[in-house]
Amino acid sequence: MKNLSNEDFAAVIELGNKVHGDGYLDETSIGKILDQSTVGSLNASYVMYHDQTLVGFRLSYAPNKWPLDKWCTSDKWPVNKEHVAYFKCNTIHPDYQGKGLGGQLLQTSITTLKEMGAKAGLSHIWMQSPGNASFKYFTKAGGQLIKTHARRWNDDPTIPDYICILCGNDCHCDASEMMLVF
Repeated sequence: MKNLSNEDFAAVIELGNKVHGDGYLDETSIGKILDQSTVGSLNASYVMYHDQTLVGFRLSYAPNKWPLDKWCTSDKWPVNKEHVAYFKCNTIHPDYQGKGLGGQLLQTSITTLKEMGAKAGLSHIWMQSPGNASFKYFTKAGGQLIKTHARRWNDDPTIPDYICILCGNDCHCDASEMMLVF
């Protein structure tokens, strides 16, 4: 496991789009994510390789380096927004799922986020993930449900070319806004 860097971009984009759908990540968005992940010499986003093949990644934003949007219910958060990091996504190659790699990536990211001053991390959990694995994983890690948002990724301006792997161009997937207090 190592920190995300420019040399990982192509592999992260390829795996992210394979798992989440075309247009989920691109060169511009991953560069911005790396910037939002970094404070000084600390970087809260990680990649994991096996035999030079990317098997997973965790993209996380440092506290105060991500914008609150209409899918953030900060008045219901148990932690002040200045101390909240954001878990953008945790992606594991399908051949490596169910082996605890997502949890390892999450814990490593949390360690770095704590060093950055975070006291909690927020995520929007994909409720239509196969077997509802995303919700189960984040709940097992200690995540608490704040609110469920219908059609979270439909017409999201941050991913204008996104094509959902389940819904196509008109994504109907819901997201559960969840917080993990450290």
